[in-house]
Amino acid sequence: MLKLMISCFDKSTIMAKPWAEAGYVCYCVDHCHPSGEHREGNVIKVGADMQTWIPPRGDIVFASFSPPCTDVAVSGARWFKEKGLHCLARAISLFARCVDIVKTLECPWMIENPVSTISSYWRKPDHKFHPWEYGDAYTKKTCLWTGNGFVMPERRPVFPSKGSRMHLLPPSDDRADLRSITPPGFAQAVFESHHERVREDDLA
Repeated sequence: MLKLMISCFDKSTIMAKPWAEAGYVCYCVDHCHPSGEHREGNVIKVGADMQTWIPPRGDIVFASFSPPCTDVAVSGARWFKEKGLHCLARAISLFARCVDIVKTLECPWMIENPVSTISSYWRKPDHKFHPWEYGDAYTKKTCLWTGNGFVMPERRPVFPSKGSRMHLLPPSDDRADLRSITPPGFAQAVFESHHERVREDDLA
């Protein structure tokens, strides 16, 4: 049976890249993709609203979610009141949609966000990491809520020579997108810590 990987709120497709290169068909869902499904090799870019999108039928072996964090990240707490309740409600609703979806899956999954108020509204994260711990030399404390046998990858630290480069990005229309990109080193490490388990399951 065809093996599938889903990566939601994934405009860059970086999280899915190692899986696609290994032969898995990857669904990368983001409202910024053109409407519908557009296949590029083993990556299927899906332009859809996550509130209504339903995962494909098939053997999903891994699922990743990176819901928008701008309105819940504690780094932006000074602007919460200015933004108002609707922004907060939408952010929590999208995170809750991720939780609803993972409840229907039978594969390892992770929901990624920076340090945020989600810890108060739902529960504390299962893991935390910085990109420099997986080969990308910058700092950005990131939280993971995980389940269904998710395995935190072994760390491969490098010196964080680039510091907190995400905070140094100049204002631009795509600043939020750039800040939310999954560190490639972490994406590769997650793939490696789960790909072999998929192969072992096939041989069992």
